[in-house]
Amino acid sequence: MPAMDPSQTTLGIDVGGTSVKMAAVREGQILWTAKLSHNKPSAQDLLAVVRHASEGRANGISNVGLCVPGILDERRERVTFSANVPALHELRLDELAEAATGQPPSMLRIVNDTLATAWDISATRKLSGRMLVLALGTGVGACVLDEGVPLRVDGDSPGHIGQIDVSLEGEPIIAPDGGAGGLEGYIGAAALRQRYGSGAVAARLKIGDPPIRALVRALRICHALYRPQHIILAGGIGFRLKHLLAEMREAINTHLTRIARADWTLSTADHDHHAAAGAARLALSEPA
Repeated sequence: MPAMDPSQTTLGIDVGGTSVKMAAVREGQILWTAKLSHNKPSAQDLLAVVRHASEGRANGISNVGLCVPGILDERRERVTFSANVPALHELRLDELAEAATGQPPSMLRIVNDTLATAWDISATRKLSGRMLVLALGTGVGACVLDEGVPLRVDGDSPGHIGQIDVSLEGEPIIAPDGGAGGLEGYIGAAALRQRYGSGAVAARLKIGDPPIRALVRALRICHALYRPQHIILAGGIGFRLKHLLAEMREAINTHLTRIARADWTLSTADHDHHAAAGAARLALSEPA
């Protein structure tokens, strides 16, 4: 691993519903990554998780990109509501960066986790054309990039894909947002735990299981909405669906709308740290 120069290195921190992930990036290359789990911590415990995850390796880094779940205040300094990590309500976001680096950041950029994921995948794979990244984890998020430029419908997102009604006959659900048939209510982490129990559920899913049938339906809708050339499944769940890609593509293609691109691709993310790495890449720059 190259020796780290804090003045030329950026740090990405991804605070998720069950873990904190980090990635340090210099000159486009990931120097190191880290991950530490948490379980509904207090504010001080969350700071300790961030501190321990970095293990001192981020000391002196002054440029930080940060992904946090929830609703930000107008100045983007605090989270006003986070259902999955309520401890964030009690913290200033620069406190999280300082816990990791040991000093107040000179540059702190707050970025959407799905946009950060898509940005990192785009930077590493260099795909041409329209790319749809679906982040499947505690929640469900999406990002559409056109040659690196994000499609924005609401905030940084191309719309709320997790709330699309994909109701399955005989499998009615009410999603966490209160909507009937919402995709997140079928394939979000909480929904999978409720249906299958704890453990490595994603790797055991089959094509005929309701969560995958709902995901197939959602991706068919996305073909009509966005006409993507590349679809990438990311997040803690999406990354682990590689074993289903061929069957999912066949199911999606069956009588798919003719406006979908004939040469579209379906793949999974490369690892669990795309959001952290993308946040680091965005710490000094931002897509148009």
